[in-house]
Amino acid sequence: MFVPYNQGFNLLHSALQGGGEVLMYCVKCRAKREGKDIQEVTMKNGKKAKKGKCEVCGTTMFRIGG
Repeated sequence: MFVPYNQGFNLLHSALQGGGEVLMYCVKCRAKREGKDIQEVTMKNGKKAKKGKCEVCGTTMFRIGG
């Protein structure tokens, strides 16, 4: 099977990232954690972002460009 170079990289990159899980940094816990209740939002400047809650402490977390 022939996979163009850039598509092969994207497949490898997504496999290394763990697929569908979204890791965000919790400021309160000071650790990267998976978010719950994740919503995709658009910021004022038009960039995409994801907003969710920390699984441990419930603090709102934000990931830009993810």
